[in-house]
Amino acid sequence: MDLFRRVAQLFGGLLLYGASMALMVESDLGLNPWDVFHQGLSEVTGISFGLVVLLVGVPVLLLWIPLRQRPGFGTVANLLVVGFAADAALAVLPAAEGIPAQVGFLVGGILLNGFATGLYIGSRMGPGPRDGLMTGLAGRFPRVPLRVVRTGIELTVLGAGFLLGGTVGVGTIAYALAIGPLVHLFLPALTVRDRAAGPPPGRAVPDPSVTPS
Repeated sequence: MDLFRRVAQLFGGLLLYGASMALMVESDLGLNPWDVFHQGLSEVTGISFGLVVLLVGVPVLLLWIPLRQRPGFGTVANLLVVGFAADAALAVLPAAEGIPAQVGFLVGGILLNGFATGLYIGSRMGPGPRDGLMTGLAGRFPRVPLRVVRTGIELTVLGAGFLLGGTVGVGTIAYALAIGPLVHLFLPALTVRDRAAGPPPGRAVPDPSVTPS
């Protein structure tokens, strides 16, 4: 039963993650660093945004080999699902006409992204290709703090994406400020824990006879 929940949560999170990317793209107010890069490549090559997300994930995943990272089922699922989900959402989303609609798409996209991240990471079935690259580099260079590795990667792809024509704006800043607190909020509640491990520290075991109101 736990495995079924984890797989369902993984794919639900990945589908929602793709939808959150599409919302931010349609807002036209700025994207997260990796999506600035994806959008820039899409503009230059004429390939759909979602397909670029998938294609970029392949060489990123190959970089795991010298870093001795081992992909999980969730890693491969992330590679295959997110891009297609983004393209599907972009195909059905209406255009954001006017500032209120753009802001609504942006805020909705950021909130949904935080929730979706909590879902797929909380399934504990393996990190996405880009997250694994970050942790792999941090493991290979232990004297360099993780936040420095992440910042270095994201500034690199942000700069490359901007030069390629990706959208950098207030949404880029808003995402950078909000995503950490959002994941911190959602992840503890969405993490699937082993039954044998018991409840997380500091929490009482819920009474199964009590029906929530």
